Amino acid sequence: LLGLSIATLSTVTHYGLRFTLISNVSLDNNSYRVIHHTAFYCGICLSMALILAALLSSAATVRESQRLTAMGFFCFALAFCGLIPAACWRYTHSTEVEDSMMDVYDFVYEEVRRNTSSFWRHELTAIHEAFLCCGKHSPFGDTTNVEHKMCPSGQVRDEGQDCLREIQNFLKKHMDFVFSLLGIAIG
Repeated sequence: LLGLSIATLSTVTHYGLRFTLISNVSLDNNSYRVIHHTAFYCGICLSMALILAALLSSAATVRESQRLTAMGFFCFALAFCGLIPAACWRYTHSTEVEDSMMDVYDFVYEEVRRNTSSFWRHELTAIHEAFLCCGKHSPFGDTTNVEHKMCPSGQVRDEGQDCLREIQNFLKKHMDFVFSLLGIAIG
């Protein structure tokens, strides 16, 4: 069940609307796309190792085979050795995913503000609709023109729906779930 849960979470993280929108518009110099793909492939490999370990352990119990038991423990050891670096990466790079996602949003927002390219306008509108937010608060106060043009109908900026804050809140919830699942797997 743990392996299937990790596979499901990895798939949702990779193919989820909010993550793919940001990944599609991120530039090559932004680290988000690399993190996005790496998280998916590491999650799938981890889930396969856990599922294989469970299957080998079950077969070892039924057949009372020492070789199958050893292979099952080896798969659990491989999964554990993959989980420890993932947990350490989370601890040492705690804000890297959040910062890279917000950098992508800032880039798209500034591109729309500078020029009215239909591609960037479409992408910004899609991000606003996916995150249910509208624009960003600026200390300079010059962003309201973009928000009046780009916010989905019915979105009011004064309700505190700053996109940077919404992205941050969404990622905090998602990352808390991911790392609680990793903690259970390590345990």
